[in-house]
Amino acid sequence: MIVDLENTTTNAVNKELDVLREEGGAFTMARVLTLVIAPDSETVLEESIEAANAASREHPCRVIVVLPVDREAADPKLDAQIRVGHDAGAGEVVVLKLTGPLAAQASSVVTPFLLPDTPVVAWWPDVAPRVPAQDPLGQLAIRRITDATYGADPLACIKSRLEGYTPGDTDLAWSRITYWRAMLTSALDQGPHEPIQSALVSGRKEEPALDILAGWLASRVDGPVQRAVGDLKVELVRASETIRLSRAQQGVTATLSRTAKPDAKLPLARRETRDCLAEDMRRLDADAIYLDALRGIDKVQYT
Repeated sequence: MIVDLENTTTNAVNKELDVLREEGGAFTMARVLTLVIAPDSETVLEESIEAANAASREHPCRVIVVLPVDREAADPKLDAQIRVGHDAGAGEVVVLKLTGPLAAQASSVVTPFLLPDTPVVAWWPDVAPRVPAQDPLGQLAIRRITDATYGADPLACIKSRLEGYTPGDTDLAWSRITYWRAMLTSALDQGPHEPIQSALVSGRKEEPALDILAGWLASRVDGPVQRAVGDLKVELVRASETIRLSRAQQGVTATLSRTAKPDAKLPLARRETRDCLAEDMRRLDADAIYLDALRGIDKVQYT
């Protein structure tokens, strides 16, 4: 069910939520958090809501989308939309479109809709503030999620995350490589137990997940770590062997190769935004390894 409220107020929207709850059941019960989504434009609006709905099935939450529509308008106006039932995953979705001076007061508009006594997670699916924790919406949240993949310059975006880092920050580029890190770690757990002498991360130029993967390796490897443009692969060189994890750019199966050993086929599809979002909503504390990976990007050699 979708209910549109044009030129409305926060009180009117909350009253409509109460009516829908009485008519359709207690859909705000047992919510574990509030997810605030702050897209910069309508381009990613529906995609972001779809990802949030999918993630809410693992983490029941109220989803609040706050979208500036026309910042230059002279008069402030609030248009709202409430989605419940099959249009809203495991919770309800409140879309708030802010016009004019109201667009600069997003945190004030959002506050009346925050669930009491539950943590708040803020997510910027495209353009993110340079210091998320200092943004008015970021100040409401204990977990702040960005996505360098959709930045104008993905490499510059992921590098800037270090300067603006505050404990509780993360980027979806980091969770996109969770399975890559797990497979590489598993391969290194097998003998011979020799230190890594050098590493190579190769793939698309504008793929910040690979940049932070290289940064993670650089924070753990004493030798040089290179980031190249080419086929999608990671190579780890040890004294007696080379470990290579590779996959076609659009493939779903990776190949793990080791010197003098047969290749192994492993499932390794690109992670969807909804899966990455669900992972980051699962963990609300500071991620020290993510911070190490951001610091490691400066050590990476780009070729």
